[in-house]
Amino acid sequence: MTRTHALLLVLALSATGCRAARERRTERLAGAVAGAVGAADTAQYLTPFGAPTRPFSPAVRVGNLIFLSGQIGTDAASANANTLVPGGIEAETRQTLENIRTTLAAVGSSMDKVVKCTVMMADMKEWDRMNVVYRGFFKPGHLPARSALGANGLALNARVEIECIATA
Repeated sequence: MTRTHALLLVLALSATGCRAARERRTERLAGAVAGAVGAADTAQYLTPFGAPTRPFSPAVRVGNLIFLSGQIGTDAASANANTLVPGGIEAETRQTLENIRTTLAAVGSSMDKVVKCTVMMADMKEWDRMNVVYRGFFKPGHLPARSALGANGLALNARVEIECIATA
């Protein structure tokens, strides 16, 4: 099993089952992954657009995995952007995914290497409209695993926020 597969297994299995069982399973799997990953795979905190003004890194690389912070539909991928694009859920989803594409390219990855996304939406009634735009950013038959949830109060009153995990 590759390091990437082992880390993805931990992420997937830690999200299933009851809390106590999930915590025990996650601890066991994390221990196994730590042995498989080794000391050479320490976290690299990536800031491809310069030092962020907010308290998070745009991306973190651990081994062959790149974890992106959530992106919203601001007019730039930088964590310092503070204006949402106009046009509602479709425009925000498109800009969010363009920001993800830009960030991935800046850290040496691409949309083709995204393996998992988490979508947070201010209004789940906009689900179908968001999905139409989302689908266009991935090759047919090559869709990443995905979770979605309704959220109250996304940053800057955004309609959608998406975070991703990709391979390097």
